[in-house]
This record gives sequence, C-alpha cells and structure tokens, in this order.
Amino acid sequence: MENSLAQSKRNCPLQVAVIGGGAAGFFGAIACAEADSKVQVTLFEAGRSPLTKVRISGGGRCNVTHHCFDPALLAQHYPRGGRALRGPLSRFQPQDTVAWFKRRGVTLKTEADGRMFPVTDDSATIVNCLQYTARTLGVQVKTRAAIAAVKAVPDGFQLQFKGGGKGFCHRLLLATGSHPSGYKLAQALGHTLIEPVPSLFTFNIPEPALHQLAGIAFDPAELKLTLPGEMPLSQTGPLLVTHWGLSGPAVLKLSAWGARALHKARYRGTLTINWLPDLNLEQIRAALMQAKQDWLKRSLSSHCPLPLPKRFWQYQLHRADIPPDLTWGNASKKAISRLAQSLSQATYPISGKGVFKEEFVTCGGVNLREVNFKTLESRCCPGLYFAGEILDIDGVTGGFNFQSAWTTGWLAGQAIAQPLAVQKTVSGRVG
Repeated sequence: MENSLAQSKRNCPLQVAVIGGGAAGFFGAIACAEADSKVQVTLFEAGRSPLTKVRISGGGRCNVTHHCFDPALLAQHYPRGGRALRGPLSRFQPQDTVAWFKRRGVTLKTEADGRMFPVTDDSATIVNCLQYTARTLGVQVKTRAAIAAVKAVPDGFQLQFKGGGKGFCHRLLLATGSHPSGYKLAQALGHTLIEPVPSLFTFNIPEPALHQLAGIAFDPAELKLTLPGEMPLSQTGPLLVTHWGLSGPAVLKLSAWGARALHKARYRGTLTINWLPDLNLEQIRAALMQAKQDWLKRSLSSHCPLPLPKRFWQYQLHRADIPPDLTWGNASKKAISRLAQSLSQATYPISGKGVFKEEFVTCGGVNLREVNFKTLESRCCPGLYFAGEILDIDGVTGGFNFQSAWTTGWLAGQAIAQPLAVQKTVSGRVG
C-alpha cells in the first residue's frame, strides 16, 4: 500500500516551486498562478531580495523589451537560441509584454534605438508591478531560501534547503539565471550543460592615449573583430571610448556574437575601426587632400575638415605620427594617407575583457535539445521546467534578454498550471 504521506501529496492542490527570483522566475510564477488560482505557487530566492537584476538594468531604468514585433526578426537578435525561440516568440512577444504591463498600469515608451522603458524611467516601477501582481495572486515569495539539492521522487520533487530542512512540490521551475547553483540542480536532474562563458562585455585596449579620450562617443562607428582561425565579425553602431578601452552597443553586440570564439582566444584579438563609416578610405583621403589645398597656412591640429571631436582629431594626428604644428600646405601625401588609414581602418589589439555590469549576460547553460519549447518542460525529467538565462539562450543588448525571460517564463508558467491528470507518468525519472 501507498504510504499516507504519498497519498496526501496526491490529494493536495498542485504545488509548484519556482527556484530563482529574477525576471523569468517571477513571470513564470505569476503566469502559473493566473492560469489556475487553485495552484499553490512558492518562489524561492537565495538572496535577501528578489529582482535585483531588474532593479539595476538599463542604468536603473530597466530596459524591459525591444520594439521589434516581428518574431522572425526578433529571433535574429539572439546569438544562441534564436531558432528555438521562434515558436515561443510567436506566442508571447514584445507586443504581448507591452500589453501585459499596460493592463497592470505600467506604460512603456520606445526610444530612438528601439529599446523600451517604463515612462517613469525607474526600474522600481517594474519591480513593484511584478511583486504586487505576485502577491495579489497568492504567490508566496521566500527570500534567503537557497536550495541545496533537488531530487525527483514519485509524484514530484523533493527539495533540500541549504542549512537544513526539506520541501516538496509536484512541479518545479528552474529560473536561476546563470548562477552555478542552478546549473548544478539541472545536472542532478539529468541535464547536460553547454559550457557557460561571458557574453555582453567591453574590450580592453592597451593604448593609454586612447584612454585619455574616455567619454567621447561615436554614433555610428564600424567595427570588425578578427580572431585566430575564425571568420571576422562586424557591427555598426554607437561606440564609447572608456578609460580601459571601448564600450557601447557596437562592442557589446560584437562580444555577444563572438562570445565563444573570444573565450577560446582568451580575449585576445584585433579590432578594426572605421570612425567615419559614412565615408570610405578614398573619400576620407579626398577630404584631407581638399583641406591641404584650401588651408595651406593653417595647422592641422586646429583645422579639421571632418566631423570629429577636437580632442579625438588631435589624438589621430599623434597616432599617424603627424606633428600638431604642421601646416596643411606642408603635409606630405604620405602623411595624409597615414591619417586617412588611421581614421577608416585603425587597428587595435584587444588585450582582455571588461564587465558590462548593468546587463551581465552569460552564453551557455542547459542544452536546448533537452527542452520542449512548446511548454519549456524538460525532455529528461517530466515535471521539470526551465525559464530565462539558465537555458543556452542569450541576446544582444537592447532588451532582448529580458524578452526571453518574459517569453519563457510565461510559457512555462502556463504549461505548469495544467491539471495533474495530464502529467506524464513519472516512473523512471532521474533521481
């Protein structure tokens, strides 16, 4: 006969545990509770407070999503996982995210580059909305509740808490982001991992003279990344000079698309930059030669014929080995060619990576082949679901990573709330 504890578990309402109190975890918990009010949803967060990444994202404004409402185009912004997301994004895309928040009193606005933020420009608006919605739906949120181990048992999962204590749930949603503890739990339940490595980071450029220009921005600049044994990668977009090298959307997108190759190369490579992408080498050279004819007695340092910041122009003269007091009339064709080359095809060695702290993202995670993307349920362990960055999915900067969290969280939550009667037989589970 079945013991009384197991029998009581069968007879009680569906109990769902969500591990991870980030965007994906909260959205999954909310979606589950909305789909069936009888489901008992408990969210476990290891830290002192949930939604910390939401709070700091976008410089404290929270880049909620991106104004790209075509799922096919949207999927192209994910260096890893785009193909798997095509179906999910057709069911819950940025338009649905906008509508979801609007129904709860939060209006989003679109900026020139397509990024979407709350009109308040305050991430607390998003945090408060998620917490209030979860609370009104009866989702229990437990902080400082780290899960040390999970085991699949008949009818569900046994949870082992760090520091002692056990719990039980019928279904489990792992939404731990890129934290190693989440990967460990997934592996314990039979999953394999794609090695996690950093994505979305800045480039360290070992050139002190460039560092002196920190704060100067270009919109756009054209970048090409060359790594040993790899096809070159290119991006055009805003670029920011920093006190350690280069940052900005163009660099971050390059780091995302080249994440694995850069890791393999130990973050060493060559970056080629056209600081004036609207002009090619010959057009820049022609503009400089015209200045030589027009400004014979004027110095190069004080008269720039191109739309460049003065400090940057003077830096380029130094880089091209041109004396600052040289007059245009005395500038040789060879010197002008060096200058044109430095402006349109400048090469810089990459000596390492920085951290883009506001939107730290990792590529790698749970192997996507082991997940059913109609429901986000594990193919290895029935009753186990995934959402967010624990999966081998990552997007470029601009709201795409949050959209993946909303999409996978919503689909997982909806699927988890299905009646126990439709759950697959649990015999033969890992554990």
